Amino acid sequence: MKSFQVNEIAKVLGGVLIGNCNEEIHAPEQIEKATKNHITFIGNTKYARLWEKSNASVAVIDEQITIEPGEGKAFIKVKNADLAMAMILEMFQPESPVFPEDVHPTAVISKTAKIGKDCKVGAHSYIGENVVLGDNVTVYPNVSIFDDTTIGAGTVIWSGTVIRERSEIGTHCIFHNNVSIGADGFGYRPSEQGLTKIPHIGNVVIGHYVEIGANSCIDRGKFSSTILGDGCKIDNLVQIGHNSVLGRFCIMAGNSGLAGSVTLGDGVVIGGSASIKDHTTIHSGATVGAGSGVIADVPAGKTVVGYPACDSREMLKQWVALRKLARK
Repeated sequence: MKSFQVNEIAKVLGGVLIGNCNEEIHAPEQIEKATKNHITFIGNTKYARLWEKSNASVAVIDEQITIEPGEGKAFIKVKNADLAMAMILEMFQPESPVFPEDVHPTAVISKTAKIGKDCKVGAHSYIGENVVLGDNVTVYPNVSIFDDTTIGAGTVIWSGTVIRERSEIGTHCIFHNNVSIGADGFGYRPSEQGLTKIPHIGNVVIGHYVEIGANSCIDRGKFSSTILGDGCKIDNLVQIGHNSVLGRFCIMAGNSGLAGSVTLGDGVVIGGSASIKDHTTIHSGATVGAGSGVIADVPAGKTVVGYPACDSREMLKQWVALRKLARK
């Protein structure tokens, strides 16, 4: 079990240590559940009131909050408690699962595949023809990577993930369990036979430092590519349709979905369970509220909510008006 002295943690955070606590810190914990030897976090004044009853030994606290730690306890004051929390969680992060050998004997790797230095390939994984893995790629057990795919250095692929043929993956990406990359898009047209399937002959291109949550699906393009820009973060159970293009540092929360040929600018945020109509553009810096349905383009920097989605201030006025009507 990892443990740290309070002054060690303060030094890593570059924070100011206030108070006197000699306890070793064994783990971080939320303020209501924390006990002795725990460190917790107060990033907002609404949590400050909980400190008096908390059993935590130490709290990382935003420098704008003015409460005192109390006897035998300590604060580490920082500019941003949320970012400090991320650093502490990294300090206490358990070790990743162990590979007893770099390439498990049950893995099936094509003779034409090129495997970089210090790669790890787990049991029963499949790596197809002409696949290229950069240095330090980690492939956990039961992953399938199909022909002509390239994966950049430092990428981690967790069990159950399937990466279809011709995909292009950047460096330092993380794909969690059961991610699907490059399956056919959803395309059919009525015909004399009933429904005729539209072939999808494109691929998926994913930039650097992209993270994709468990059971999410990114479909390949009908023509050319479905693209995720550098730094995008995709939650669990997200659907990204064929030929959609995401800019840099976009966020999509769980159960949200893009239909085909949607375009997101840089820094777009899509709330949980939001749905975006095909051939829609959401410009840079815009936010789509949770549960919203977007059926038209969204200007840069706008926040839209509702179903169908419209400007957040306008929608709030509508909700207030409806509430007043209900009371009459």
